[in-house]
Amino acid sequence: MEDLPQGYRPNVGVCLINSHNQIFVASRLNVPGAWQMPQGGIEDGEEPKLAAIRELREETGIASAEIIAEVPKWLTYDFPPPVKTKVNRLWGGEWHGQAQKWCVLVCWFLMQLRDDDIEVNLATGEADPEFAEWKWASPEEVIEEAVDYKRPTYEEVMRTFKPYFQGSAISAKCKSAKW
Repeated sequence: MEDLPQGYRPNVGVCLINSHNQIFVASRLNVPGAWQMPQGGIEDGEEPKLAAIRELREETGIASAEIIAEVPKWLTYDFPPPVKTKVNRLWGGEWHGQAQKWCVLVCWFLMQLRDDDIEVNLATGEADPEFAEWKWASPEEVIEEAVDYKRPTYEEVMRTFKPYFQGSAISAKCKSAKW
């Protein structure tokens, strides 16, 4: 992958927006109160855009989103020591952190949902569930509710995609996983 910083796990992130310019975030099962946008590792030989679409589908059940923008460079964050120890054991490597491409859909990629809410299923069966509940949030809320070590990356993602957030987004009610 072009320009991937050494020592960082290749990863994609998805900033998914709905028709009200709210951003999809979900609360992690293993870290209560930690809200994040969908993200995940890029498999060997996989293109970041395809990884973003796959991760979104695996984590949320959403298949009807389309990519509308991409952060032009890799964004990195470092794991705090306890997280680094855990993920290196799970992923079998020696990673400092993650290098992410974001789209609206996360390489980072910006994506827009075609039909709000109807597809969200946090327990798709394609992968082990990662999230307990989900909601639509404003860009400010996404940053405020992120874990500390991801917050600078989320701030950069929001700055990059700001032109795509028409008007002001307001938060929506939290929704539980479909079990």
